[in-house]
Amino acid sequence: MADDTAFVSTMASSVYNQLREELLHGRIEPDSKLRVEWAVQRFGTGASPVREALNRLASEGFLDRRDQRGFFVAPITLEELEELTRTRCWLEERALRESILHRTVFWEEELVLALHRLSRTPRRLAGDDANNPEWEVRHRAFHSALISACRSRPLIAFCSQLADRAFRYRQVARAGSGAPRDELTEHRAIAMAAVDGDADGAVDALMRHYVLTSDLCRAGLMATTPDQPTIARTR
Repeated sequence: MADDTAFVSTMASSVYNQLREELLHGRIEPDSKLRVEWAVQRFGTGASPVREALNRLASEGFLDRRDQRGFFVAPITLEELEELTRTRCWLEERALRESILHRTVFWEEELVLALHRLSRTPRRLAGDDANNPEWEVRHRAFHSALISACRSRPLIAFCSQLADRAFRYRQVARAGSGAPRDELTEHRAIAMAAVDGDADGAVDALMRHYVLTSDLCRAGLMATTPDQPTIARTR
């Protein structure tokens, strides 16, 4: 029995990771029904691991669990984008201020290193308009490093969850991805203020960075046309 339970848990984790990746990158149409039978066939596992994975994704906000109707992919809406951005700014302001307050030499070095690695990685793949996956990894590492000295693991975890949901919006709202911006300058301004201990300056730079990203996502969503099936209509 213990072995069966462990097997189901392992398979559930596998389904969760694969399906979460699909949802994060907007490869499954928002607001569409996600049938257990489809997931069983797609991932080659039983219904129990699938349901466990779906419940976990629902608890993180990637799926909606609707009574008597099953699971649906969370919709993409302008209202949620605004709410997400506002909440992310609230939480990360506190996390960043705490991180700067309790900064150490090690934290400063890790932040500068994260910025350097990000600056050395191209945003786009050569000869392609697609995002560079390695840039996304290093971009996330930079923002994680910013708040890593915050002495609240729950707060850091909440910020991480919101970052995932913001990432989903960026992937879906590709139409706004070509808008001009100097992201390296934005990231450098945040990092340098943080390293200098200028909490107000760092917070201001970070908030402007997130609001600009949100504005570009909004423009991308509003420019969406019916022939782009991976983007749902906003409500």
